[in-house]
Amino acid sequence: MNRMFRVAIVCSAVASAVLASGAAAQQRRGAQPAAPTTARASAPIDITGHWVSLITDDWVYRMITPAKGDVSYLPLNAEGRRVADAWDPARDQAAGEECKGYAAPAIMRLPGRVHITWQDDTTLKLDIDTGMQTRLFHFGQREAQGARSWQGWSAASWQLSGTTEQFYPGPTSLGQIKRAGSLRGDTNNLRAGYLRKNGVPFSENAFMTEYYNLIVEDDGNQYLVIQTFVADPRYLTGHFVRTMQFKREPDGSKRNPVACSAS
Repeated sequence: MNRMFRVAIVCSAVASAVLASGAAAQQRRGAQPAAPTTARASAPIDITGHWVSLITDDWVYRMITPAKGDVSYLPLNAEGRRVADAWDPARDQAAGEECKGYAAPAIMRLPGRVHITWQDDTTLKLDIDTGMQTRLFHFGQREAQGARSWQGWSAASWQLSGTTEQFYPGPTSLGQIKRAGSLRGDTNNLRAGYLRKNGVPFSENAFMTEYYNLIVEDDGNQYLVIQTFVADPRYLTGHFVRTMQFKREPDGSKRNPVACSAS
């Protein structure tokens, strides 16, 4: 499995002049512009299906709840450390806030299984059995709608060939990556929660950007690699950056929905 993490993530570019000349040639020939396609139809990769998290790093911070006050490897400022030191899981449970550690900036790092489907042609849906949380990725809707929530509002877009934010489509240590492109999600409109279950805080002003990349090995195994970048002017001195890996499963027979727990 370790060879998966030697994949090169590099920038690539496609000459815009080529695209422009092609469009100009179409206009000269009187061709009609192509009808707009939906986010679902234009997806460069297919990440729908069942996935299980691979806990390959930070095991003690992801598989169990860290001890109170353990803020190792987190870019917290003094106020963030003060709030973390005041963590009280019993208080969270009594207040009905036991899901604070299962919010969008933390949920993908918890061990569990994810079922990804299209809710409609412009909305990608992630059902997560850990904490029984649902995340929605909205294409074409940048402005947040509705009240703040643990999962917030995620505006989605495809990062395609010709941009600088994509997964490299060439040969790697895994062989050839078959298709270019990745999913980008930008999340805000969050309720204040925890980056870790032991009370390490993020505020309602936090903003998270994610990239979902699909890797297909020569033997047919598929992996979903997710990069997250969390910014929070209230509690963080810099971006909280992490990478998570998931492996595709044939079905959802191993899903085990478990409710949120404050401890």
